[in-house]
Amino acid sequence: MSIFNKIFGSSDTEKPSPEFWNYINSEADLEKALEESHEKKVAIFKHSTRCFISKTVLNNFEKEVGESGKEASYYFLDLLAHRSISNKIADDLDVEHQSPQLIVVENGKAVKNASHHSISVSLI
Repeated sequence: MSIFNKIFGSSDTEKPSPEFWNYINSEADLEKALEESHEKKVAIFKHSTRCFISKTVLNNFEKEVGESGKEASYYFLDLLAHRSISNKIADDLDVEHQSPQLIVVENGKAVKNASHHSISVSLI
């Protein structure tokens, strides 16, 4: 990896490491997340693989979730690879697009959202 990629992030598709993530790679995956939100809270993390800030926030959030024990289903969206799904989330949940962004969904509706350094497990 070049020094430029280390500083600013890579354009390569990156998958986060923790095992708690469910990936949104299709509209069917998004529908599954929204359906699940009728049973328990769903947290959707929208991540840009080219953004250093997004990568830093993602790493901090993963650590925070791992230490919290918060009951929720965690979904991950690589918004560069799936921009149309990111747009659909913004439209369907009536939440302005941000990156990085955490959207908390209950009963099929966005109840909280945050971006950048405001992202925290305390929203869940």
